[in-house]
Amino acid sequence: MDADGLHLSLDYLGSSGVILSTEQKASLQNSLLLLKNREKFASVELWGKITGIQGEYFIAQGIGNDKLSDRKCHYSTDCRKWAQLPKLDDSARARALKVEGRFMGDASYEAEYIEPPVNSSDPHATGQTVVVREEDRLTAVVDAISHDVAVAPRGAYIKNPQEVVLRNRSFRGLSIAEASNLNSYFHFRPAEELDKKSLIQKANLDKAIDFLDCIEDDIPHVIS
Repeated sequence: MDADGLHLSLDYLGSSGVILSTEQKASLQNSLLLLKNREKFASVELWGKITGIQGEYFIAQGIGNDKLSDRKCHYSTDCRKWAQLPKLDDSARARALKVEGRFMGDASYEAEYIEPPVNSSDPHATGQTVVVREEDRLTAVVDAISHDVAVAPRGAYIKNPQEVVLRNRSFRGLSIAEASNLNSYFHFRPAEELDKKSLIQKANLDKAIDFLDCIEDDIPHVIS
């Protein structure tokens, strides 16, 4: 939710049980504005909150000119001071996602898990202990959630001739009929499946607005 209309957006979520104290609302409103000005962001959005055992993390995304690729995630434990989440390579992200259990609420906390031995046929082989900082795990989890569930309605964003993704100022929402169809929604992330479509499938696509993966094409993964 955009920081400029934070109070109103949080009130809408109140019916679902997502409630912040008056102090938290006021602190977020002021600190997000300071974050926007300090980092020279075009806008700042409150991504959400992750609750830990001893504390909680508030996540905000600073957005630059490109609304899709120019995003930086920050976190706060007190709604006042913000720190940027670190960048992770693929191997570090995979290790961080193997940590199980709840977050502690302390960014400096280090979690451990046992990596199974490579040679599993050796009865004397022991696993390796892997240490993961909670800050790194927070980055991996936020990225994973955003990758899977960040969704935008068709037409809300456009890609201009310079390949920059912008808000579509003429977008006024979906009709009732469109809102009930899965093909009216896209994953708000760089496209992963679009290039795999055939030329026939791409024939009716509008390059200006159909540059993302449609959620209608998702294949659910069954977890046994």
